[in-house]
Amino acid sequence: MQDVFHNLEIVDAKGWYVTEFSAGNTNSQKARIALEERYWPITEITERFNRQSVSYQLSKRDCLHKWLKYKEGFSAELVRILLKDFHLQKGDIVADPFMGSGTTALVSMFNGYNSLGFDILPMSKIAIHAKTAIYTYNTLELKELLKEIINLNVPEEYDGRTPEIRITKDGYPRETSRELAYYKEHFLNSRYSENTKMLLELCTLNALERISYSAKDGQYLRWDWRCPKIIAAAEAREKTGRKPFVVKLDKGQLPSLKEVLTEELSGVIKDIEYLNNNPSGFDTQCKFIEGSALFELPKIADGTVSAVISSPPYCNRYDYTRTYAMELAYLGMSEAGVRKLRQDLLSCTVENKSKIEQLQDYYKQIGQQERYERTMNIVDENAALQEINNALKNRNENGEINNKGVLKMVEGYFTELTFLFSELYRVCKTGAYVAFVNDNVRYAGEVIPVDFLTTNLAEQIGFTPVKIYTLKQQKGNSSQQMKKYGRVALRKSITIWKK
Repeated sequence: MQDVFHNLEIVDAKGWYVTEFSAGNTNSQKARIALEERYWPITEITERFNRQSVSYQLSKRDCLHKWLKYKEGFSAELVRILLKDFHLQKGDIVADPFMGSGTTALVSMFNGYNSLGFDILPMSKIAIHAKTAIYTYNTLELKELLKEIINLNVPEEYDGRTPEIRITKDGYPRETSRELAYYKEHFLNSRYSENTKMLLELCTLNALERISYSAKDGQYLRWDWRCPKIIAAAEAREKTGRKPFVVKLDKGQLPSLKEVLTEELSGVIKDIEYLNNNPSGFDTQCKFIEGSALFELPKIADGTVSAVISSPPYCNRYDYTRTYAMELAYLGMSEAGVRKLRQDLLSCTVENKSKIEQLQDYYKQIGQQERYERTMNIVDENAALQEINNALKNRNENGEINNKGVLKMVEGYFTELTFLFSELYRVCKTGAYVAFVNDNVRYAGEVIPVDFLTTNLAEQIGFTPVKIYTLKQQKGNSSQQMKKYGRVALRKSITIWKK
C-alpha cells in the first residue's frame, strides 16, 4: 500500500489519513474533517475482513451461494462473523433491505434466525426463492432434467431468438440465441415441478455471461470484438478516420448453452445432495418482499427486527440495469421496464431522477407527513452533506465534472439512505445492531467519506455508532482523477450501529 500511495501521510498504525478532502483546498472541508475527528476513535483498521470477504470472491466456490454470480454481493463468511458478534436469540429476525443474491437471508436461516428482505431486481427474486427451497428439491427429477438437457438439440427449422433490448443487441452468437429461446420454450410447459423449473431458470441466468459476447465490468458491459455491433462500430470509426479501438476484449471460444447449463445444474445437484447429507436444515422462515425498501419498509411493524446486515448500491455511478442487462432482457423486460427499474433503484447513477416528491407523496398517503419532514430536516441540516453538495456544485460550475448528473445523484443517494435509516430505526428492537458495507468515493477531487457521513446521518436519526471497520486494502482513484488531483486512499468500511 505504501508503494501505491507513497505520497500519503500516515498518522498512526491505524491507517491512512486523508490530508485533503477538497483537492487544492478549493472548497470548504471543515465539516468533513469534523466527521473524521468525531468517528476516528471508533474506527478500526482490521484484518477480520478483507476485499474477498466484502465481495463476491469467496462466494464463487461457496456451496449454495455460487448459484448466482452477483458481483455486488458480500460473502457468507462476513455475515457469519457479524451474526456471532451480535449475540442474537434463536428465532430473531435479521433484515436486509438490499437482498441481492440472498446471502444475509441464507446464513441467518442456517444459524436459526428468521429473515426479512427486500429487493427490486427480478434476478434476486428468482435466486432467493430457489435458494431457500434447498430442502424441497427432488434430486431424481433434477437428474432427469440434466439427462434431458444433455440429449436436447435445437431443431434445424427452429427460427426463434432470445429477446433483446437496445443494449443487449447482438449479445449472443446466432446459434446461442436460438438455443436460449428454444430451451426456454421447451421447458416452460414441461412436466417438471415449478421448483425444478425455477432452479433451471436460475442456472440459465448464471450461464448468460459465459455464453454471450458480454463481460461485466463495473458500471458497464464490455463486448467481445467479434460481437456484430462492435464490428460495425469499428468499421464506422475506420470510415470516418477516427482512431481504432485500443483494447479489444476476446473471451475466446464461447461455450454452448448446453455445455454451461450442464455444468451449472450438475454443480447445483451436488450442492443439494451435500446439504441433504449434512443437514442443518431450516426451521426458520424467509420473508422476501419484491420492491424498493424505501417504500416497502414503512409497512413493517415497529420493533420487530433484531439485526440488519446489508450493503446498499454504492454511490459510484454503477447502473445495475446495464450491468445485468443480459439477464433482464432474457427475463423479458422491455426497454420501458428497464427505464422504470433504473428510476426505482436507489439513486446511484447519473440518470436517476429525484425521489423527494415521490417520498413526500408516499408519506402523506400513509399519514406520516411528520415522519417525512423530520427525516428531511436531518438531510437539510447535515453540515457535511451540504458541504459536499456545495463543493460539487462549485466544481461543476468550473467545468470540472463531466456529467452534472453526479450532483443530483449524490444528493439523492444520501437523502434516500437517510429515509431508509429512519425506517430501520423504527422497525428495529431496542438493542438491535445494524451493519452496512460501503465504499468511500471521490468526484472531481472531492472526497466523500461515505462511511462517516452515513454514520453521522444514522446517529442524527437515533442510532448509536459502535464500530467502523475499515479494510487495510484501501481503494485508489481513477487515472483521470489522479492525473488532475493526485492520489488519495479511499476506505472500504463496515459500519456498525446500535439502537
